Amino acid sequence: MVKKIFIFVLLSLFLIFSLSCFKEGKKEEKKAKYFCPMHPTYTSDKEGDCPICGMKLVPVEEEKVGAKDEKEKSTIFLSPEMVQKIGVKKEAVEKRNLEKVVKTVGKVEFKEPNLYFINTKYDGWIEKLYADRVGKFVEKGEVLLEIYSPELFLAEQEYLIAFKTGDKSIIDSAKKRLKLWDLKDEQIKDLEEKGEIKKTLKIYSPYSGFIIEKNVIEGQKIGQGENLYKIADLSEVWVIGDVYEYDLPLIKVGDEVDVKLPFSPKENFKGKIDFIYPYINQETRTNKIRVEVKNKDFKLKPEMYANLEIKVSYGEKIAVKKSSVIDLGSKKYVFVVKEDGHLEPRQVEVGSCFEDFYEVLEGLEVGEIIAASSLFLIDSEASLKEALEKMESPHKAHKGH
Repeated sequence: MVKKIFIFVLLSLFLIFSLSCFKEGKKEEKKAKYFCPMHPTYTSDKEGDCPICGMKLVPVEEEKVGAKDEKEKSTIFLSPEMVQKIGVKKEAVEKRNLEKVVKTVGKVEFKEPNLYFINTKYDGWIEKLYADRVGKFVEKGEVLLEIYSPELFLAEQEYLIAFKTGDKSIIDSAKKRLKLWDLKDEQIKDLEEKGEIKKTLKIYSPYSGFIIEKNVIEGQKIGQGENLYKIADLSEVWVIGDVYEYDLPLIKVGDEVDVKLPFSPKENFKGKIDFIYPYINQETRTNKIRVEVKNKDFKLKPEMYANLEIKVSYGEKIAVKKSSVIDLGSKKYVFVVKEDGHLEPRQVEVGSCFEDFYEVLEGLEVGEIIAASSLFLIDSEASLKEALEKMESPHKAHKGH
């Protein structure tokens, strides 16, 4: 019952406000002195009760069209009794520490700088394969394979000859050639000490990681520059997420991100945004972000889906509850409570939405009192919007005279 009374009262007050804005020529109109809040179409010039519902008629102050300024026209008076009856609550406008958790989903991917190809700078044949399967983890310095290369064999012979001459310039020139072919200092020293050339040369992994591609088998002939293995270091991974366009102003590079797997929501991986892509997906209106995450135990695997939570702190800003704002699409309003009991619909400009609050960019000052959420009941929302829209129309018509 209280809710119905609220709807009728507020709608009636808006309709009265709308009618007050019309003007026909320069003729003054005398308004009815009393009306029924429950049945606004019934008016009377005498005190009394509404013949339809028995509710006490509410006095309407006489005024001549154009006698009051726009501020007075946009106010509505509710008696303290009526305010209490329909449950209008008040709250002060204040600065709040605005925080928001931007939630999205992402997919785990390889960190591109941690992908490595293994190849040689000379032709040859694979004599023995140690890293013999995809998925195998290899440590930096671990032997991957042994290769026989006639070209490399000849280069080693030339170095031994140069080494025996004792001519430093010749030795340095021959050594440089071997290093250009990726021979390690230990291998060259072993060649010097033993004075003999081995048929095959061992190829070591320069990185730690998982073999994710293997393109060789024993006995295979390979060419220079041909990719033999692809190794991925998964100690760090990227999680690529999609953030909606309206959340973009809230995030920045360096923001911390909580990464959670759908099948293990209690386990939390910490990451940071290290890149925001410079374009938006036209179909989804989202922008990709890249989150770098430590992956010590390799639990995050490429192609896994993950939930991302970005906690954003926006600092102290003037803010009001979302429920205190009436959204008419292109315009938004709040009701300011005046000292004498009037309610003033006031247009406001709001910024980003933070959980239950809107940042107020323009229209309100700290300390002003506004009607809080209980004023706008869910089932009265359509009526309020319609009333505010009607309220704007007379203003436009009046300005045109």
